[in-house]
Amino acid sequence: MPTTFSSLREQKRLSPALPLALDLEKILLRKVGEAVGRFKMIRDGDRVAVAVSGGKDSMALMEALLALSKRAPIEFSVCAFTVEQGKFLRPIEPVGEYLRSRGVDWTYHRDNPSIRLIDERPDHGCDLCSRYRRRAVYQIARGLGANVIAFGHTADDFCEALLRNALFTGRLSALPAITYSRERDFRLIRPLVFVTEAVTRGFAEHRGIPVIPCGCSHKTGTVRRSIRDIFAELEVDHPHLKENLLSAMGNLQPSRLLDTRYLNAEEEAAEESELLQITAR
Repeated sequence: MPTTFSSLREQKRLSPALPLALDLEKILLRKVGEAVGRFKMIRDGDRVAVAVSGGKDSMALMEALLALSKRAPIEFSVCAFTVEQGKFLRPIEPVGEYLRSRGVDWTYHRDNPSIRLIDERPDHGCDLCSRYRRRAVYQIARGLGANVIAFGHTADDFCEALLRNALFTGRLSALPAITYSRERDFRLIRPLVFVTEAVTRGFAEHRGIPVIPCGCSHKTGTVRRSIRDIFAELEVDHPHLKENLLSAMGNLQPSRLLDTRYLNAEEEAAEESELLQITAR
């Protein structure tokens, strides 16, 4: 059964001796650990740079990776950075103060091209802004000596990306849990793939983590907002919806889709297996 913030409240009512904050931390660490292990996201000797946006998700990810760095059977280090693109609704400095108090090296980068973009082209859309941010991220990570970059995309983001791509781009794809930069000098990971925003929100609230909102998250009339509204409406009657979608992403049946590259894949695999068995005899 998927864990939601409401179900956690019910669990606390039934077991008042176990603080809700501890429940959330256990869930967060277990699910991040599962993602890291399943996709081999972090390896011995890695230096992981966490992209901290100031939001609840990236801050929860930072805390989870800090905890795992002390418990994991491998050695890896964690640092953090923030790219300023002129969209924070409040000063970002409280985030830096919090991270430094946790012993985390934090780098703040003001990306002037992005800020000029806002001044000159307010209706430029997300693609160009993302391109500038990606360029800045690689530049910062290189300066930090990191070989892994961790992003705070949650299970909600994966599910929304799947539906958005299917409905608006004609592609059956979501976000990659692990991938590489074009030059393969950075491993890009999303350890919150199995963690819902309900968990990161509750965790940040109970830990008193400073959260700085971004103007983009307040936009209305966008495709992303429409997708979120669809999920919110459906989840009233179908609370396991995102869990099922995540399972579907890891349980493909290509022969039941329309991509002709895979129509005969299962039959060819069966024939190859039979041939190998005959040869082995």
